[in-house]
Amino acid sequence: MGELLWARMTAPELREAAASDALVILPVASIEQHGPHLATGTDTALGEAVALRTAAKLAAAGHHVVVLPCIWHGLAEHHMEFGGTITLDQPTFLAVLRGVAGSVFRHGFARLMLLNAHGGNTDAIGVAVTEIGNQWPDRKVAGGTYWLVAPEAFGGILEDQPGLMHACEAETSLMLHVTQGTVRPERLAEAHGPHSNRPAAQPRALAFRRSWQSISPSGVIGDARRASAAKGEALLEALGLQLAGVLGDVALWR
Repeated sequence: MGELLWARMTAPELREAAASDALVILPVASIEQHGPHLATGTDTALGEAVALRTAAKLAAAGHHVVVLPCIWHGLAEHHMEFGGTITLDQPTFLAVLRGVAGSVFRHGFARLMLLNAHGGNTDAIGVAVTEIGNQWPDRKVAGGTYWLVAPEAFGGILEDQPGLMHACEAETSLMLHVTQGTVRPERLAEAHGPHSNRPAAQPRALAFRRSWQSISPSGVIGDARRASAAKGEALLEALGLQLAGVLGDVALWR
C-alpha cells in the first residue's frame, strides 16, 4: 500500500494519482465543546481517523485513493455558549469547500468525497455538493456525514445508544482508541445528557434553532460512562469497512 495522505505526497506523485483516477477524500469537521470530558478537537481527530481507515480499506481492495488534510473549522454557532468553540458562518464555510474542491479538480482529479464528521455541518455539506457539482459538471462530488452514511457500523457494539450522538458512548470510545490524553476519565461521571438534541414535541422534519446549552447543560447528547477503547477499535474498523463498501462501488461514480 502506497502513501495515502495528500500532505505527505509530492506534486509529481499527486499528478500520478490524478492520472490513475484516484478518489480524493476530504474530511470536514469542527473545533467545539464536547462536554466536560472530551477535547474540543474530537470531531477533527475522528474525521481524520475515519477517513484514513476508509482509505486504507479502499487501497487494500485495489482502489486508488488520497486523503486531504482535515478542514477543522465548521459551523458550530450552537456550541458557542460553552466556550472553546470555533465557528465560521455558512458563506465562508461553503467558500472554503468550493476553493478546496476547485483546487483538487484543477489538478486533474475527477472524484471527490466530502466526509463530514460534525453534525452541525450536515445540511451545509449537502449544499456544497450541489454548488460544487454545478460549478464542475464534468467532475463527480459526493458528501455525507460518516455515521449517517454508515449507520450499520454501530450495531452490536454500543450498549446505551443505537448510534453516534455527541460526546457520547460512541465518540468517547473512538477517542479512547485513536488518541492519547484527550479524554478526562475523572469527568466521565458527568458525561451524560438527553438522548436527543430535540424535544419530543419537535418532529424530525421541523427545523428549529436552539442553543445546545438549553438542550443539554452538560454539553453531552447520550451517555459516555460505558465508553471503552475496545468499543472504539471495533467502531473504527466497522466504519472503515462500511464506508469503503459505499465509496468503492463503481456504480456510485457513474
